Amino acid sequence: MAPWLTVVGIGEDGFSGLGKPARRALLAASRIFGSPRQLALLPRCIVGERLQWPSPFSLAPVLALQGEAVCVLASGDPMFYGVGASLARQLPAEQMQVLSSPSSCALAAARLGWPLQDVQVLSIVARPLAALNAHLYSGVRLLVLSNDGDSPAQIAALLCERGFGPSRMHLLEHLGGPDERQHSGTAEDWPPRPAAALNLVAIECLAAADTPRLSPAAGLPDGAFRHDGQLTKRDVRAITLARLAPQPGELLWDVGAGSGSIGIEWMRAHPSCRTLAIEADEGRQAFIEHNRDALGVPGLQLVRGKAPDALADLEQPDAIFIGGGVTREGVLPLCWQRLRPGGRLVANAVTLQSELALAHFREQHGGELTRIHVAQAQPLGAFDTWRQALPITLLEVVKPVDA
Repeated sequence: MAPWLTVVGIGEDGFSGLGKPARRALLAASRIFGSPRQLALLPRCIVGERLQWPSPFSLAPVLALQGEAVCVLASGDPMFYGVGASLARQLPAEQMQVLSSPSSCALAAARLGWPLQDVQVLSIVARPLAALNAHLYSGVRLLVLSNDGDSPAQIAALLCERGFGPSRMHLLEHLGGPDERQHSGTAEDWPPRPAAALNLVAIECLAAADTPRLSPAAGLPDGAFRHDGQLTKRDVRAITLARLAPQPGELLWDVGAGSGSIGIEWMRAHPSCRTLAIEADEGRQAFIEHNRDALGVPGLQLVRGKAPDALADLEQPDAIFIGGGVTREGVLPLCWQRLRPGGRLVANAVTLQSELALAHFREQHGGELTRIHVAQAQPLGAFDTWRQALPITLLEVVKPVDA
């Protein structure tokens, strides 16, 4: 089947910057979809009907025209954070051809002399700005696709708030067009004025001397989280996450989430990891909402309620962590029932009663019990001694694939 849909990547240089295949497709199209700015770049010789995207955005008008000669305009590379990627999820590859122009990130890397393979590319187009927090490490270079002209100043404010005020920022506007401009400075000295609506921000991350160093590895310092004491402590958290073994794209249930530390670090393991944090206490719910944004995973979903009732209609998970509530009637059985075959269940116990519940569960379903003892050196008069934290009993069990 010949492609009926052509997705054309168009740059700031407009129609004159397109290759012959893209020009031919636009000349032959009966309908052309795009933003007002993109449609305005087309010359009068393009006679196809020009259609703006509906608000709220929807691909339905394009998909309804299957069989006609249709073009869709996109900025730069349509398959890079673009509408081409969205259409590719809806249509077989043989029905669509994509004609790309250089992406804004490729142009920015060329202007700055940055090897693109060494740069982290992020988008805040219709996405929470807080997602940047997960990528702030000294020495890292970021290319950030802005949402609008206010984005650069908002990025600068976020960098300062997180202790990265000395970071070097480069604002690139209208890349590839006659109005292209570049402005550079530090986040702490960034002017508050808005930029052009079409812009990209490049960041050379540099933390201030007194900024706490957070690692992408599991086991963030306890002080990185707001909490009321209901927190899986750093060393136990690192062990717990190693047993949960997050994989790209997997969903975790964090049952009795407390401050959300396990679910947050699960999501920091890979950008496609997801978490449903189940918590009944309103104060702790507020901690979860603060911590998920501060640590760069605003996509974490908070489920307000108490297990097992709050679990009934949730999406089936790939892994479950139970940090509180193992003694509550129905929690362990329901979690085991809803867990995906091949999935991992990890539960921590502090009390004798909760440890007994895990031992009984292990008798029925197998798994491994581990006792974790952590002690820290603390002063005792003029000397130091070991102060033992409460021991933790950890259950890890994998659900059989044929269950």
